[in-house]
Amino acid sequence: MRVLVTGGAGFVGSTLVRHLLATTDDEVTVLDALTYAGSRQNLAGLDERRLRLVVGDVADRDDVRAAVAGHRAVVHLAAESHVDRSLVDPDVFVRTNCTGTNVVCDEARRAGVERFLHVSTDEVYGSVASGAVDEDAPLRPSSPYSASKAASDLIALAHHASHGLPVVVTRSSNQYGPRQFPEKLVPVAVTALLAGGDVPLYGDGLHRRDWMHVEDGCAALALVLRKGEPGRAYNVAAHEERTNAEVAAAITDSLGVGRDRVVAVADRPGHDRRYAVDTAAVEALGWHPTRAFAEGMAATVRWYADNPDWWGPRRAGLVRP
Repeated sequence: MRVLVTGGAGFVGSTLVRHLLATTDDEVTVLDALTYAGSRQNLAGLDERRLRLVVGDVADRDDVRAAVAGHRAVVHLAAESHVDRSLVDPDVFVRTNCTGTNVVCDEARRAGVERFLHVSTDEVYGSVASGAVDEDAPLRPSSPYSASKAASDLIALAHHASHGLPVVVTRSSNQYGPRQFPEKLVPVAVTALLAGGDVPLYGDGLHRRDWMHVEDGCAALALVLRKGEPGRAYNVAAHEERTNAEVAAAITDSLGVGRDRVVAVADRPGHDRRYAVDTAAVEALGWHPTRAFAEGMAATVRWYADNPDWWGPRRAGLVRP
């Protein structure tokens, strides 16, 4: 099957590309704008006979039309995803996440795409005080980022309802692993410590998230792409709930440094306290996470320790596509 992966040069996207090439006979085209978080380096060493990179913008109809032609399936991952950036520059989030999703859906429909996976986030549900929410829970986003993703979910599902585009949606919990740009908690903490600095931790550090290794997350995406029911969403999470302080402590312990290297900083505006999702639907398709938090985090820390040439320029803001 020929699969177009938008945002395939980023963290989750490049991991999904690796997964598809390793576990299927798919031929993969990556459409990526190669902005700050995407890089050709993330795709280095992969089978070029089955992989093609197209540099383009998901909000540009001509770029998308050219890229999607001849593909049976689309995985739409391209998105602006950092909450802090959305608080200071929401316009780019609306353009990429909302307009971009509409363009990709529309051009996929016109091209006769047979499977369409729209990748989203558990943040669309907002803070969950207790228990876990299923896919029918109300969407209550609290940041420009999560609001743009909630809107993009509805846009994609509307293309299914209106035009029959075979859309499935995934809403994943926090992911970590190799090649994550150093703006999210795990790579920020690991690279700060490796560079001799301290780990900044928002507020009291008691915000709770469900942490999932990106390889488990991408196995779920690949399964939902093929077996998901068009017109519905699937929550994806590993049920490894930790506070941000506990995550930071796991990282300091892995590196053998003191927990006093974690320093409290002013909290993010509108910072949700807890996310938790019910994953019965995706488990019914046959998916289950395979990496325990301790194992996955230790392996992730080792990857960053072994790859300073990857994260050093990115942390310094010097990286080029």
